[in-house]
Amino acid sequence: MQGFSSKTPETPVWTEPEGTLGQLTREAHARAMAVADRLEALKAVARDARPVVPFHQALTGPHLRVIAEVKRASPSKGTIAPGLDAVGQAEAYVRGGAAAISVLTEPTRFGGSLEDLQAVAAAVQVPVIRKDFLVHPVQLWEARAAGASAALLIVRSLAPSLLPLLIDTAREIGLEPLVEIRDLVELERALAAGASVIGVNNRNLESLVIDTATAPAIIPHIPSDRVAVAESGMQQPDDLHAPRDAGADAVLVGSAVSTATDPEAQVRALAAIARHATARR
Repeated sequence: MQGFSSKTPETPVWTEPEGTLGQLTREAHARAMAVADRLEALKAVARDARPVVPFHQALTGPHLRVIAEVKRASPSKGTIAPGLDAVGQAEAYVRGGAAAISVLTEPTRFGGSLEDLQAVAAAVQVPVIRKDFLVHPVQLWEARAAGASAALLIVRSLAPSLLPLLIDTAREIGLEPLVEIRDLVELERALAAGASVIGVNNRNLESLVIDTATAPAIIPHIPSDRVAVAESGMQQPDDLHAPRDAGADAVLVGSAVSTATDPEAQVRALAAIARHATARR
């Protein structure tokens, strides 16, 4: 498996991420350290934040649920929607039937901010997820203080001892972690750490290469009592059929909706895909 030693396959050895993900993870550590001394102040704000809108519950139902993303740029495409108004875009997504809104808060490669997260969370009535490269508990408190209901945790970015710590911390705060994986070894780690919402990313964040067969191959192995989310590489309704047929409960779509001329109509078309009876175990 990528990122693990081949010498001891029985007990895979985690190594620090490389490539783009490695750089973004290192930058995330630096940002976390820069605000670590504000932890108590963030806790005070978080305790007074708006009530959490249940994320897990929002991702189940007769149709494939759509998590629509507010996204101005990405490492793979550069600037894609520089003038995007986060609140206006999120409100259009909700009118189109989005079950949840993902807000990028990474500032250097995605053009996001915590201010975007706070503004969107205050404007919509669906769950809002902080999408970033989270590596420290203080970033979870930032998310909750800004009004988020959920936060992304990328298994490849987190040492084995850190993943369960962040999952537990998120739940103590009131956040639902969306735990992102790319292979079966990472799925085992996510399940062992107690993840209940599991995302499978078609994009390898180290190389930025997309393989749309990844999520359909991994999702059938996610237990049926967990929520399965397919991520990346989906543009049109037809692109949702493979993850849907594999048993996905939801999809996370970013560039396709952020660059759409009519984001409300784009989300509505994606949200109209009916789920199949899942074969997941």
